[in-house]
Amino acid sequence: MVRNVIGSVLALAGAAAAVWSPFRDWYDGRPGQDYRVQDLFNGITAAEPGIAASVLLPLAFGALIALLGVVLRSRLLVALAGLIVLGFTVLWMVRQGQAAGSLAISADGTGLGDGVAMAAGGGVLLLLASAVMSGRPRHRAGRPQEQEPAAADDWGPYGPDPTGPVPYRQSPYQLSPDDEVQPHGGQGRRGDEGAPDDRHGDRYGDDRYGPDGPPTLPAPPRRDEW
Repeated sequence: MVRNVIGSVLALAGAAAAVWSPFRDWYDGRPGQDYRVQDLFNGITAAEPGIAASVLLPLAFGALIALLGVVLRSRLLVALAGLIVLGFTVLWMVRQGQAAGSLAISADGTGLGDGVAMAAGGGVLLLLASAVMSGRPRHRAGRPQEQEPAAADDWGPYGPDPTGPVPYRQSPYQLSPDDEVQPHGGQGRRGDEGAPDDRHGDRYGDDRYGPDGPPTLPAPPRRDEW
């Protein structure tokens, strides 16, 4: 977010410099608005066109592309705007050097003016802005965003129940892998089919009292009849 803000400020400054530069002196006191767009391709002439047909046209177009890139947060559009502004400025310098024989900078106002410096600086600022901006976040089409798995609930030592809304609790009467159902509802381990079922012997069987069985209670005393 911060990078986009800084890049946008640089891009706006570069676009403003590019648009303002044709109204400044470009060479020997001649402003940039006095150079035709055709002169950039056919050679510099002394003809003075209107503002709409001067070098302001490509520079303003580059500034418009820069504004669109700032609104859309597109690094590509901002970089394209910088290449347009800087490219037309360099092309003008080449044509002017061919017409004058050389390019010079002097303190008496002759040679290259501050308008050329503003145009070149605006193009550099636009390229720098495209490098600083982070652009829009990218999302792959057709693929949902990967989310971190939620923390597993504490289901206890038996693991989660895939069908129940509450933690699964194993029944204490559930058969173990070594148990099998015996006839008449009995239950025992494998290999113990012939062994007597003494699970309740300690509670209800005769083994508790020995071979004679449980002791009998003495008969109640007999009352004499009157």
